[in-house]
Amino acid sequence: MYEILNNINSPADVKKLSTEELKQLAGDIRDALMNRLTKHGGHFGPNFGMVEATIALHYVFDSPKDKMVFDVSHQTYPHKMLTGRRLAYTDEAHFDDVCGYTYPPESEHDQFFIGHTSTSVSLAAGLAKGRDLTGGKENIIAIIGDGSLSGGEALEGIDFAGEMDTNFIIVINDNDMSIAENHGGMYKNLKALREGNGKADTNLFTAMGLDYVFVKDGNDIPQLIEAFRSVKDSTKPVAVHIVTQKGKGYKPAEENREEWHWHMPFDPETGKGKWDWSGESYGSMTADYLTKKMSSDKTVCGINAATPGVMGFGEDKRRQFKDQFFDVGIAEETAAALASGIAKNGGKPVFGVNSTFMQRAFDQIMQDICLNSNPVTIAVYSASVWGMSDATHIGIYDIPMLSNMPELVYLAPTCAEEYLAMLDWSVEQTKYPVAIRVPCNGVQHSDKKFPTDYSDLNKFEVTKQGKDIAVIALGDFYQIGEQTVAELAASGIDATLINPRYITGLDTALLEKLKANHKVVVTLEDGVLDGGFGQKIAAFYGDSDMKVKCFGLGKKFYDRYNANELLKELGIVPDNIAKSAKALLK
Repeated sequence: MYEILNNINSPADVKKLSTEELKQLAGDIRDALMNRLTKHGGHFGPNFGMVEATIALHYVFDSPKDKMVFDVSHQTYPHKMLTGRRLAYTDEAHFDDVCGYTYPPESEHDQFFIGHTSTSVSLAAGLAKGRDLTGGKENIIAIIGDGSLSGGEALEGIDFAGEMDTNFIIVINDNDMSIAENHGGMYKNLKALREGNGKADTNLFTAMGLDYVFVKDGNDIPQLIEAFRSVKDSTKPVAVHIVTQKGKGYKPAEENREEWHWHMPFDPETGKGKWDWSGESYGSMTADYLTKKMSSDKTVCGINAATPGVMGFGEDKRRQFKDQFFDVGIAEETAAALASGIAKNGGKPVFGVNSTFMQRAFDQIMQDICLNSNPVTIAVYSASVWGMSDATHIGIYDIPMLSNMPELVYLAPTCAEEYLAMLDWSVEQTKYPVAIRVPCNGVQHSDKKFPTDYSDLNKFEVTKQGKDIAVIALGDFYQIGEQTVAELAASGIDATLINPRYITGLDTALLEKLKANHKVVVTLEDGVLDGGFGQKIAAFYGDSDMKVKCFGLGKKFYDRYNANELLKELGIVPDNIAKSAKALLK
């Protein structure tokens, strides 16, 4: 097994192979991908589709002298195998040696640590300008998928590249697919170019000032080698448009491209996952709520930026509500501004977005939504230590980002019932922009009756009245707060428990009242402490005798961590929190 791949330790070894051996290498790489992905999970379809193109790139170009920048890194597993990291795919003992993205500390062949999409053209354009400024001669190659072209930064980069008048190669991996289907007018042009064998009445790339090369079969190594050789050492910016098949080599992935973009471990014979993920989720809950709402109220709509699954909108629901569910492509900025416009003109938009991607729309949320006070609802997913754990995708910075925006109401539900109550209030009210921090600690249920109106802003809820110590537990750290209060009770301390609900403001009347019979306040938040919720509480008590202890995450790029182990390491566990509070009380 891996007869050819086992002898590849660097791109120099790829260059020694015959055409037939290169094809065998492609088979070895797919076998190695299958070995890792069936056991470990990861990005499946993009990597299976890019095998031959990656081989051809390393056959023609001279990495690391020639610099390759892979967009979003979804398609870099073959690249890693050809650059000295094959054991991470062929040997289970080494699976954790590499991350899922290009990562310069791993290899000199990786230029950037990248997890967000549409960045490669701009980053590579910077490398090209840096080369020109320092008198270098190397080739600079940006590799970007067609789905990533929908991101504004990609188009900005291509627009800039059209005036560069220097060596700059952009490889467009066109598999007619983003994570889900592509959305946007440019894809009509890509379709025309595919069907016209690279010729059409309009050519997006030449219109931007680039030279253009078309490769009809981007999974054919000889065609790819010929194309890449024709542009190597080019003195002009050029787009090489290759047509590949997402998931090539594994029938289930070829036929169900959306499902197999990223996949959990699975049985290779059946394609079935090794775990049952069909249970209740906040995504399915949101989809059920919205589809009922959309059916009865045609002004309600959902908005998403190329990750419809986060809102539970599979292909069937997207088709059913095609006039009320808008996927703008990989363009969070447009999604936010679109939502503001819809709200301004009488619609009721719900923008569902992962916290890590919402960061890209900071300006639009601040300016287009909040400054205009338009009643947009933003459902923020994976804003949690329990969210995505790669450093490229951590979602723990949303509280400092959103809580300091004027006009915005940011809510933190503690369970499913409170989430749905807040969501329904937000959709129906017309006064405020509202964001809701969707819980991420599993679906928690409560038999409590929750308010239907949250317009009396910044009123915290005392869920258990006590004295001496008050635990203010935000959002999905509320259950940790409950357990902490139980720990304190076991040691004879009758503590107060508070569900703050609002992240964007303080209940100053309640906080003032606590001074009468409390000496210690503990805050718990599932996010970074610096600039966060707890520090606002601490600042309020700054001129008093109240002692405040804030628990949360540090300001760092946590990478590939186990959430529960990290919480224990940070002391965000009930027994330690209780112990710290008791120490302050003494």
